[in-house]
Amino acid sequence: MHTVGFGQHDHAACVGSGLRAAESTCAEHGLRLTKGRRRVLEILLQEHRAMGAYDILSILSDEGYASQPPVVYRALDFLVVNGFVHKIQKLNAYVACSHPGNEHTPVFLICRACETVAETTASLKATLGKAATEMGFDIETTVVEAEGLCPDCKKSRGSGDTV
Repeated sequence: MHTVGFGQHDHAACVGSGLRAAESTCAEHGLRLTKGRRRVLEILLQEHRAMGAYDILSILSDEGYASQPPVVYRALDFLVVNGFVHKIQKLNAYVACSHPGNEHTPVFLICRACETVAETTASLKATLGKAATEMGFDIETTVVEAEGLCPDCKKSRGSGDTV
């Protein structure tokens, strides 16, 4: 078991299921999960943390892949557009989706001390969608990021600090 986000889980099963979900979705929709795209997704699944494009590029370079930033950015764009990866705006970084294959609007909890990111299943879609509809607005994308302290950082600081 490994700590991911703020909890424990079976890391090997998580990596495997994330890759299988991406492969299945790509096959179903006629998308190409190229070797490079697959490897970028695999890195994010294995690392289980928010990573910048240059962090990913460094790993790929060490493995002999082309060390050009556009290679990573194109792979990340594909993975984000198809829901396999999410961009964390606050950190200008990327995380593998915790719920691949499920249509959802993610909500992220970001620890301001250690920058751990957890993707929640909480959804604001109903209330936000209702408010938007009442105003005649069609929501196309939503990114919700909440910043605070994770359980480990709260414990190490010995307080119940909140944002």
